[in-house]
Amino acid sequence: MAQISLSNLSPDHKAWEKHRANADIISDFYRQGQGSFNRYAHRMRDCAKFLEFCLVPESTEDLLEFKLSYARFCRVRHCPICQWRRSLMWKARAYKVIPQVVADYPKSRWLFITLTVQNCPLEELRTTLNWMNRGFKRLTELKAWSPKGWVKSVEVTKGKDGESAHPHFHVLAMVPPSYFSHGYIAKAKWGQLWQQCLRIDYTPVLHVSAIAKTDDPTVIIPEILKYQVKESDLVANREWFLELTRQLHQTRGVAVGGVLRQYMRQMELEHKQRISQEGDEVDDENVSFTWKRELGMYIAE
Repeated sequence: MAQISLSNLSPDHKAWEKHRANADIISDFYRQGQGSFNRYAHRMRDCAKFLEFCLVPESTEDLLEFKLSYARFCRVRHCPICQWRRSLMWKARAYKVIPQVVADYPKSRWLFITLTVQNCPLEELRTTLNWMNRGFKRLTELKAWSPKGWVKSVEVTKGKDGESAHPHFHVLAMVPPSYFSHGYIAKAKWGQLWQQCLRIDYTPVLHVSAIAKTDDPTVIIPEILKYQVKESDLVANREWFLELTRQLHQTRGVAVGGVLRQYMRQMELEHKQRISQEGDEVDDENVSFTWKRELGMYIAE
């Protein structure tokens, strides 16, 4: 009997197989590491090994689509599957919260800011991120800082030398309607302020762009709330990856400030209340898949 894979039945779910294959690579990295890495290897080996989907009607067509109804996840920070799902969770939150903020503050404007520093040795990444976070806190305390709310995410990429790390912040910031007439900060000035708050002797690279009045600020969410580390960087080199794990342990990837924090907290509270009040409604038609490492596919049971 021919084996049927998840990606064949539902091409939209091909990402599951990509991330699960990379999880196998990283699990092997952890298994070959020392000490506490072994427990990560064990957890990741079984992450999303079995998937069950219910079949639900699509909203626009007379078709059925797959909706995940059961899976067990390892929740290891650098598991490609869990990192992917964590990113989807943050995006879902932002796609719900930002339109509410726009409705309540319709005249506010939005900026997309990227704050960088020079590459650092990977072994100094934790220290560098702590220093950058202190600098960002100083930045938000300046009189010139005008955003009333912001979402800040950390991204770390591998340096071109293949050994160093390039940490940087992505920030979506809501500024008052008067920002472009009173209190406007040019790109060069942003660079000077960031340099001042970092207390360094060089001008760091920085990017600032305004989201047009007619544009929805949610268009920038995929860039703000993507992966913390590219999957291609995670699987490229075992030693680099293991040191990255040490350096990022118990650090924060996403932070929300100002008025946006209130909206996020309210949404999380409503979500918990809804879960406690609603029961699971699962269609009788279920399809199950098991990960087959040797094939690199999820195969239907």
